[in-house]
Amino acid sequence: MSPLKITTRDAMAGPVLEITGDLDYALAPRLRERLTTLTLRPGQRLILDLAGMTFCDSSGLTALIAARAQAHAAQADIALASVPDATLRVLRIVGLDQVFTLYPDSDTAASV
Repeated sequence: MSPLKITTRDAMAGPVLEITGDLDYALAPRLRERLTTLTLRPGQRLILDLAGMTFCDSSGLTALIAARAQAHAAQADIALASVPDATLRVLRIVGLDQVFTLYPDSDTAASV
């Protein structure tokens, strides 16, 4: 198990959350808690940079969906960046690749 670390930084498009470690049943609530501390404005884009994420279970997917709901409630957009191959495969299987906008990295997500 890799401990979850969430780092927040600002980009021109909006906040970027860099997620490192396991996003699983035990740790996904930390992402949901962090999301409640964000202030999103209409038209911004919340970017979740998953480059350092080592594992994601169904609780992690649920936390990503909660992030999407929060962004949309604020009339903001959301994007996933640098999605690891194993997670990308799961997103495709369950159809979430059609729900989230995916980018190769957070810089690209922030510049579009």
